[in-house]
Amino acid sequence: MLPLSPAGLVAALNALPPDAVWALMVLAAFGAVLALLAAFGRAGLYVFVAVAVVAANLQVLKVVPFAVLPGPVAEGTVVFAATYLATDILAEHYGAAAARKAVWLGFAAHLTMTVLMLLALGYRPLDAATAGADLAWALPYHDHLAALFTPAPALFAAGMTSYLASQFLDIRLFTAIRAATGGRALWLRNTASTSISALVDSALFSTLAFVVFAEHPVPWDVLCRTYILGTWLVRVLLAVLDTPAMYLAGRLVREER
Repeated sequence: MLPLSPAGLVAALNALPPDAVWALMVLAAFGAVLALLAAFGRAGLYVFVAVAVVAANLQVLKVVPFAVLPGPVAEGTVVFAATYLATDILAEHYGAAAARKAVWLGFAAHLTMTVLMLLALGYRPLDAATAGADLAWALPYHDHLAALFTPAPALFAAGMTSYLASQFLDIRLFTAIRAATGGRALWLRNTASTSISALVDSALFSTLAFVVFAEHPVPWDVLCRTYILGTWLVRVLLAVLDTPAMYLAGRLVREER
């Protein structure tokens, strides 16, 4: 029987191997891109990018051990990689300007969410005497929200710098390869542009977050082997896996063109 509550679903997923949950995350993220495209056109892709940038920056707080990797890694890679699928679809069918608009919307969404939640956390936490028995349930939530929405400024700066740089590079490479191939070889511009920009994203974010801005910088060999190359290889795999979605997107946007 399928779990009928969020807690039941989480418990059921916890019983699965992490690699199986990763596969479900891939299906959910890529499926959401296509579903929102089919339902709302380019507006649906804008919504996905905005939500995904916020979600990925929350998921990064979850660290998971995988059987195929040498050590636990932070989550968020799949959802963030799906933003490249969304912007590539926009660049392919609606133009580079529409793709760049989605990138800026993702940045604006993350910045706005952070500011609004920091203001909400600015209210003095409820104390037990004021809460009484009726509101006792709310007492832990200030600390829970603070753990999620008070990221280190350095991590925010590193994340948004690498996000903007890599996404704009992806759009530029995607359109350049399209022009060079005369619109042929969709698989090539999808995988090549995303793979190259993903390497820039991983290198830039990891260097800024874990060396330049870090209180205790990680060794350069660990940075290159684990934080940059390890993450990048996963991103290349995701770029290959999302290629069928790129072809399917062409059928979904046919009526909107």
